[in-house]
Amino acid sequence: MFRILLQTSHRPFKKKSIPRALEHHLLFHYFFLMEQIKPYGSSPWKEKLYQTIFQTNTRAGKLFNAVLLLFIIISVTIVALESVYSVRIKYHNYFITAEWIFTILFTAEYILRLLCLIRPMKYAFSLFGIIDFIAIIPTYLTLIFSGQTFLVVRILRLLRIFRILKLPEYTYEATVLFEALKASSRKILVFLFSISVLVVIIGTLIYVVEGPENGYTDIPTSMYWVIVTITTVGFGDIAPRTPFGKFLASVTMLLGYGIIAVPTGIVSVEIARAPGKQKPARTCPSCGKNNHEADAVFCRYCGSKL
Repeated sequence: MFRILLQTSHRPFKKKSIPRALEHHLLFHYFFLMEQIKPYGSSPWKEKLYQTIFQTNTRAGKLFNAVLLLFIIISVTIVALESVYSVRIKYHNYFITAEWIFTILFTAEYILRLLCLIRPMKYAFSLFGIIDFIAIIPTYLTLIFSGQTFLVVRILRLLRIFRILKLPEYTYEATVLFEALKASSRKILVFLFSISVLVVIIGTLIYVVEGPENGYTDIPTSMYWVIVTITTVGFGDIAPRTPFGKFLASVTMLLGYGIIAVPTGIVSVEIARAPGKQKPARTCPSCGKNNHEADAVFCRYCGSKL
């Protein structure tokens, strides 16, 4: 293969052939690098395990993700029910048993994810890897802190609610939404900066107009009132009393209705632009890369057939 490439790219030297030993050496390194591109390496059982755990376009992968989704929802529901005092007193032992069952299952899932990768630490320190770790470690920490104050144990157990962050990993629609938010992040940051400037200006004006006698004791308190008003929350703990203050509050409330629509429009446009939003991203069986076009025949990263 390398001989053909060299002969076609260097036509004046097409009669010269590269030594067979060098050709074999180059071919060895080529296929070695191709194996390194694959996240699961060259092991057949790792490849099968990887396709089941990480890919959702196979039957086994769909079943695996569906079961995990069910476990996550049940686990988070148990954590929420456990916070209800009357329910916790009645079903405390059942909650403890269920918690350890789910912890062991999620621990096994986490270990399998690390085992099927040739670079497990890369996944361990990724966003979803950290979420997986946070989802299982609180239950084990309660064993260490069991002799400490109940407050520490309670806080550690409440950290299990972070398992709900595992849900987006198994839904394609969540990936589309995440990509849309990522694409519109700069526009949203500029929008938030503009809102912050507006909050400072209106907060300073309302502080000058109303003053401490009407509850606007300082500019930070006035800015808090602007944020509550511009988001149409309206707690009512502070309210303007002067005519100009009421006029300024009316303008702020009207601005709030217009401002709410801005980030919604930005994200909606990015979602509409999301590639292949009607069809899940295709994954290359050789290198594991995804986000290929719907009509692609070969992988754009390694050239393998999809």
